[in-house]
This record gives sequence, C-alpha cells and structure tokens, in this order.
Amino acid sequence: MSRSERSSLLLAGLLATAGVSHFVAPRQFDAIVPRALPGAARAWTYASGAAELALAAGVALPRTRRRAARAAAAFFVGVLPANVQMAVDWRDRPAPLRAAALARLPLQVPLVLWARGVAKNAEERA
Repeated sequence: MSRSERSSLLLAGLLATAGVSHFVAPRQFDAIVPRALPGAARAWTYASGAAELALAAGVALPRTRRRAARAAAAFFVGVLPANVQMAVDWRDRPAPLRAAALARLPLQVPLVLWARGVAKNAEERA
C-alpha cells in the first residue's frame, strides 16, 4: 500500500471515528455547538456526525476521494467555531481541560492541510 493510500485511509478512519462518537456520546458535542446556531444542539451534533461518516466513506473510496477530501478540508474549517465555543466555555475549568480546549484550535490547521494533501494526491492519480 502506498503512502498516499495509507494517508487517505487514516484520514477516513479519523473521520469515521469522530462521526461514530457523535452518536455514541452526543452530550459532549452538544455542549460545544455554538449557541448562535438555530435549532437544537443535538440536531447539529447528529448532522455533523453524519457528515463525518459520509466524508469518511468518500475519502476511503478512490473514485470519490478527491471531492470528499476537499469537502473534509472545508468541514474542518467549518467546525472551528465549535472549537472556539469550547475554548470560551472551558476558560474556568481546571488547567488540563482548559489546555485541551485551547489545543484543539490550532489542530484544525494540520487537519485542513492533511485533507487538502489527500485531495491533491487523488487528483495526481486520476
């Protein structure tokens, strides 16, 4: 298996794991849904989990990998407000939790770059 194939499958695995966790433990995700979004937080939690599962399937399949990886990069940008909400809400929590919430913010950058790299590799193979 090539390095780019492995990278694609790892990204798909990350997205699938995150997607499943939205359904297995939704309460933790409900808490970080930005309050400015309309409707119930649980609906947004389930919608984002379903989106992650769909993106995982798309990234795993070579035929849809390029588009799905581009969509995953956009998704990672789109969930940044939830990470900001978490950092704001957790500013009074104990230091390790506060640090974890803050660490999620810059983590979006390598995720976006990873997804873009997967898309680029898929494009080169097409």
